[in-house]
Amino acid sequence: MEPLITLIAVTALLLAAGALGVRALRPWPVAVRGGLAAMFVLTGGAHFIGMREELIAMVPPALPAPGLLVTVTGVLELAGAAALLWRRTAPWSAAGLSVLLVAMFPANVHLALNGPPTGMVSDELLPRTLMQIVFLAATVSVAAAHRGELRLPSGVRKPESPKPESIG
Repeated sequence: MEPLITLIAVTALLLAAGALGVRALRPWPVAVRGGLAAMFVLTGGAHFIGMREELIAMVPPALPAPGLLVTVTGVLELAGAAALLWRRTAPWSAAGLSVLLVAMFPANVHLALNGPPTGMVSDELLPRTLMQIVFLAATVSVAAAHRGELRLPSGVRKPESPKPESIG
């Protein structure tokens, strides 16, 4: 629940600051990017501090090296959070974090269906799913809002569209 609260609270604060005159924060995608960045710093940090063992236990048994997977996803979340704050990388980061959210969702299902390591069955599938949908909607909205800014790396050219033939 803390990640959802962080996303909403930081986004609301940034929107309020924009409404009160901070020009850089006026566009809603900027506020959502800030809220997402704060949320992913929180969740990415949890991969290393505080919840690491619980996150490792969430990894479905069919996947290899749960500790490594938790480390990699934590690094990706932290890198994605940083990239959200730079306008040029924000759409790519938001798209990548969207893919990451979808890829990590099976761990939430595994936890909800099999319970925490204590053996208790969890009834958290619906709340976790709803939160994931909110997070995914936020990342997709940022990627969509910046879709015109997605640029190919320097040196890579867009394919030219064929020129219409003249009728004559």
